[in-house]
Amino acid sequence: MRGLSRVLMWAATALLSVLITISAFLPAAWLAPLVESRTGGRLTLGDAQGSLWRGSAFIGAAPSGKDAVTALLPGRFAWRLSPLVLVGRVEATMENAEALSNVVSIRGSWSTWTISPSSMALPAERLAALGAPLNTLQPSGQMKLGWQQLTLARNGGGVDLSGVMTLDLLAMASRLSPVKPLGSYRMRFDWQGRLATLTLATLDGAMLLNGSGRLQDGHLQFSGTAEAAAGQEEKLATLLSLLGQRRQMNGRNIIGLEFKS
Repeated sequence: MRGLSRVLMWAATALLSVLITISAFLPAAWLAPLVESRTGGRLTLGDAQGSLWRGSAFIGAAPSGKDAVTALLPGRFAWRLSPLVLVGRVEATMENAEALSNVVSIRGSWSTWTISPSSMALPAERLAALGAPLNTLQPSGQMKLGWQQLTLARNGGGVDLSGVMTLDLLAMASRLSPVKPLGSYRMRFDWQGRLATLTLATLDGAMLLNGSGRLQDGHLQFSGTAEAAAGQEEKLATLLSLLGQRRQMNGRNIIGLEFKS
């Protein structure tokens, strides 16, 4: 019996060694299809270099047909993943000096992870690569996505997320409006599982946006209003008419914003 246990132990050790050896040479490019499947074909990794354990790539919009991958974020994301993941312990870091405010660390197990606080710069101009209606509005400005510590946990076939994110949209403009910038805005996401309640508020500017909604399992439901600040009504009339239906509220002309996907 002792001999059998010894054989099984050596067999398990040999199998683990083979797995580590094979996985050490897994190219980073193999991660691109995984990212595409997890984001519903919206995002991918471009020009992936290195391996699963240590590599880099840029994040881009998934190509359609023969289109080339278009970068959505500045710089390249470099990652390091510890081989300890093979025994259930996740230790990883991600950095990008052009996009991330600091190195992001990911710690946990196969089922639960924590992501360290950070923020990410998101150039609004590159959002047009995601298609309609953004390719029509041609937004410009600076966006910053920030978060405190986030907790992720596998649950069935998906992942639950807990924590707060804020998306600042600063000095935003559109090619459809002569008013530049239109304004600055903040959207807050309160995540509980696969549901995020969100609120949108105007920080300053000529176009006032406010509203609330929810994001659940990739589906967005949002209700809000858009209106011109005093003295900007005529300049913003064309743009506002494209955003929704005009109606009266407390003696003011506003545009009702309704989005559902």
